[in-house]
Amino acid sequence: MEDVLITGIQVNYYFVCKRKLWLFSHNLNMENKNEAVQIGSILHNYFYKRQKKEIELPGIKIDFINKNFKIINEIKKSKAIELSHIWQLKYYIYYLKKKGINVKGELNYPLLKKKKKVELSNEDEIELEKILENIKLIIKSNIPSIEKKFFCKKCSYYELCYI
Repeated sequence: MEDVLITGIQVNYYFVCKRKLWLFSHNLNMENKNEAVQIGSILHNYFYKRQKKEIELPGIKIDFINKNFKIINEIKKSKAIELSHIWQLKYYIYYLKKKGINVKGELNYPLLKKKKKVELSNEDEIELEKILENIKLIIKSNIPSIEKKFFCKKCSYYELCYI
């Protein structure tokens, strides 16, 4: 399949909701109006104000990197959709590895006072390559049907699905 730039957000949405992934990928970005996203930004600025913020490369935006440039960090509000957080961070590690930069990852949940180390195994790389191909297929397909999930009412795309 042709080379399409996949973003970390798209990898995250792949695990959260295929419809949200499709809508976001077709330039329907509702996140800037979402209260949860705004709270996440406040947490980022409050708890990690001394850290170098948001290292941005094409397709990825890393919240911060530690002083020795060995661990990239993602800040998340809750663990409710932790699998999507893990794979987003694995994608960042994978992306940097393809650029010749070897790092590990850490998920930070400041409200929970918890951290989770994330590494990328060879098996993860194989799985991630399949995920990236699936994301490309979803983007090229018709809009996926609605899958009602426990967090739908808090989703920034709720109105596009249910109203």
